[in-house]
Amino acid sequence: MSRILGIDVGERRLGLALSDETHTIASPYSVYERSSMESDLDYLKELITSQKISEIVLGFPINMDGSVGPQAQAILEFKKTLEERFNISVHLFDERLTTDEAERVLLSADVGRRRRKRVRDALAAVLILQGYLESRRAT
Repeated sequence: MSRILGIDVGERRLGLALSDETHTIASPYSVYERSSMESDLDYLKELITSQKISEIVLGFPINMDGSVGPQAQAILEFKKTLEERFNISVHLFDERLTTDEAERVLLSADVGRRRRKRVRDALAAVLILQGYLESRRAT
C-alpha cells in the first residue's frame, strides 16, 4: 500500500504530512528546515522511498481574489521540479488560510509561541492533505 505526502512549502521550512495507507486520514510527519533545493530534493527522495509515497499534494497559495502571485508561481515551479525529478503525480490544493487556521488551532490549544512555530507548518500540511483527501472522496 502507498501513502500520499502533503507539503506546506515555505521559504525556510517544509511542513510535511502523510496519509494513512487507505488515503483516509492525514497525520503530521515533520517540519524540514530548508537549506538548498538539492538538499530538499535529497530529503524528499528518501522520504518518498521510505514511506512508499505514490502522490504528493502541495499547498497552492493563490491570492484571495483567485489570482496567482509570486508565491503561487514558486509552487508551480516546485511542482514541475518534483514531477520531473521523481516521476510522481503532484497535485495542487488551495491552501488559502491554512496557516492561519493552524495558528488558531494551536492558540486555542494554548500551545506556547516557541512550540507553535515548530508545529504550525506540519499542521498546515495536515490541513492541506486532509482537505485534498476529502475532496477526492467527494468526487
